[in-house]
Amino acid sequence: MKDESRLLKKVREALEKMGLFALFLGEVAKWTFRKPFRARLVTEQLETIGVMSVPIILLSSLSIGMIFSLQLGNFLSMFRAEILTGAAVAKTMSRELAPVVTTLMLIAKNGSAMTAELGTMRSTEQLDAMETMSVNPIQYLVVPRVIASVIVFPVLTGIANIVGVLGSYFITVMVRGVDAAGFLDQLYSYTRPRDISSGLIKAAVMGLLVSLICSFYGYHARGGSRGVGDAATRAVVTSSVGILIADYIMADIMIKVLFR
Repeated sequence: MKDESRLLKKVREALEKMGLFALFLGEVAKWTFRKPFRARLVTEQLETIGVMSVPIILLSSLSIGMIFSLQLGNFLSMFRAEILTGAAVAKTMSRELAPVVTTLMLIAKNGSAMTAELGTMRSTEQLDAMETMSVNPIQYLVVPRVIASVIVFPVLTGIANIVGVLGSYFITVMVRGVDAAGFLDQLYSYTRPRDISSGLIKAAVMGLLVSLICSFYGYHARGGSRGVGDAATRAVVTSSVGILIADYIMADIMIKVLFR
């Protein structure tokens, strides 16, 4: 009985959390299209989430492109097909690796910071003070982060695509000695615009999910500094699992719609 009551309590808490998130999502949707539109706040978040994240995206995508080419080149060499390495890397990066890895990097760098910032403002009653001054915290703090994330995630994913292919070119052509013209010819032959666009669409959806989840946990953080830390941890874990589930669902839909 004790275990059953504990299970029911957890189920009730999960349902309450889902309902609270649904209400939060409705508030964000409502305040996104209401005046005043604060372009300055969106620009600041574009710089924080986007520009400041470029170095880590460059490093991670370059490493993935080089490592993937190194491993894949060894496998393809058994079939004398090393020339296909660039095409395989470009197709895999654009469809899956670039949006997922970029999102995971941004969760670690910006998602946790987003939650911690909003959680600290909640614990120090800054959000309550904004409400007393007739400034809606969701419109002022959450909406700019959501808009900026939806814009920035695809841009950084596009950069990751380019840098990953450059890393593949370096390993395949300059290190392994594969013909450069053949590498580029196969790359252009097998990589389609829909491969790239599907990854960018995924990145935009993932940016929306990450910004909403991290902002939600920060906005509803309780319990002082410890509560803020717990909220940041839960936000990172929940958003990471959420984007992996969303990636599978979107991949299944796109295979049936775009790649048939």
